[in-house]
Amino acid sequence: MDSLEGKKAPAFTLAGSDGKKHSIKDYLGRRVVVYFYPRDNTPGCTKESCGFRDLNGEIQELNTVVLGVSKDSLASHDKFIENFNLPFVLLSDPETEMMAQYGAWGEKVLYGKTSIGCIRSTVIIDETGKVIKHWRKVPKAEAHPAKVLEFLQSL
Repeated sequence: MDSLEGKKAPAFTLAGSDGKKHSIKDYLGRRVVVYFYPRDNTPGCTKESCGFRDLNGEIQELNTVVLGVSKDSLASHDKFIENFNLPFVLLSDPETEMMAQYGAWGEKVLYGKTSIGCIRSTVIIDETGKVIKHWRKVPKAEAHPAKVLEFLQSL
């Protein structure tokens, strides 16, 4: 998939770990970091999520909210949030529709084996609903949240 930068963020409505439905239109007037990750409670995903947790206060000071998205169930998200004290909403995309729209679902190669699954990636959406940054592949999950914060601080 091509980069989404400069384009209107694809619309979505997904159930969140806070018991509410979330849509991109709910966040107009704020920036949104949406990070897509393969699975709750796995090593890379935990490192990335904890990185966003640790930087969440600084990110919020920049009028920005963090949302994590995977195809895991809300029950799985609840355990993940509880285990690691995550302070932001995780969205459940069991049909992978949102992930596909954002280029976060598709063919990937892991350890030389090709499969279909979640592609670890991140978008930042501005206050008007436009994608201003798109990391189509995140190579180092643990270092990525700091790169996101650095980008936000440069705006």
